[in-house]
Amino acid sequence: MSKLVTIYGGSGFLGRYIARRMAKEGWRIRVAVRRPNEALFVKPYGTVGQVEPVLCNIRDDASVRSAMAGADVVVNCVGTFDKRGRNNFDAVQAEGAGRIARIAAETGVARMVHVSAIGADAASNSDYARTKAEGEAAVTAVFPGAVILRPSVMFGPEDGFFNRFAGMSRLGPILPVVGAETKFQPVYVDDVAQAAVKGVLGEASGTYELGGPDAATFRALMGEMLKVINRRRLVLNMPFWIARIMAGLLDFGSMLTGGLVTNALLTGDQVKSLRHDNVVSAGAPGFADLGIAPTPMHAVLPDYLWRFRPSGQYEAIKASAKNLRRHS
Repeated sequence: MSKLVTIYGGSGFLGRYIARRMAKEGWRIRVAVRRPNEALFVKPYGTVGQVEPVLCNIRDDASVRSAMAGADVVVNCVGTFDKRGRNNFDAVQAEGAGRIARIAAETGVARMVHVSAIGADAASNSDYARTKAEGEAAVTAVFPGAVILRPSVMFGPEDGFFNRFAGMSRLGPILPVVGAETKFQPVYVDDVAQAAVKGVLGEASGTYELGGPDAATFRALMGEMLKVINRRRLVLNMPFWIARIMAGLLDFGSMLTGGLVTNALLTGDQVKSLRHDNVVSAGAPGFADLGIAPTPMHAVLPDYLWRFRPSGQYEAIKASAKNLRRHS
């Protein structure tokens, strides 16, 4: 019988790519998520019954244990940007990660891959970065052989980075950003999935920082995105003090609704994170040590950002028609 991997958060942005790759490797995949009925799209990644979504709440020992039953390897790629509520930073990224690792060790799971993030720092004033570091520590304390992956901001068809700002660019002539000079090293989501698969197969060990071949400032990345979608916009840097006030008001508004309306625009924790570069540390093991050549942005962005162009899928046709009229 083929081996089984349980992927916690396996229907998320990164998780679905890991699931697809593991299906191609011939493994059975158990996708552990809070809402399995919303994860049915993963089933066609493999043959009938090869990929199955299951209910799991990583805040509960019994639920985590049930989803892990019989697994040879586990992958944890659950993360959150929610500071409040039951599924907050501490519950998901610190305690949840430690719970998965502890139960994996108790049940004799052979290997574990844990997805963290570049910038994970136990001393950070950002709750996101702090809990990512605490999650790493909790994992390695009970499962010292776990493979830790620290990707920079990930891009791909379902991303919440380039898609978000490309959508904002349609609203007016100005594209506001916070931390315009902060550096990022965007990494293609499927490259990170390939790294995770190497961890599952026992072809990796230790901690890896994963960044793409293009490291640039936030402003420069927005400039590249605007070129892809054929829009001219003024990329305006919002000073941190203004961003902090705006984020505070948005967070307060979300709190007044009891979390019914989430602040998906700009949070105080994001403002703190945007003060620090998000690039691979000098000398840190990365893609080269895994034998993976990271994919450049220009090879992927046009494949999914075309819908934000003024004429969408017809942009190239209209440009060609203009050239015909010019030469006729």
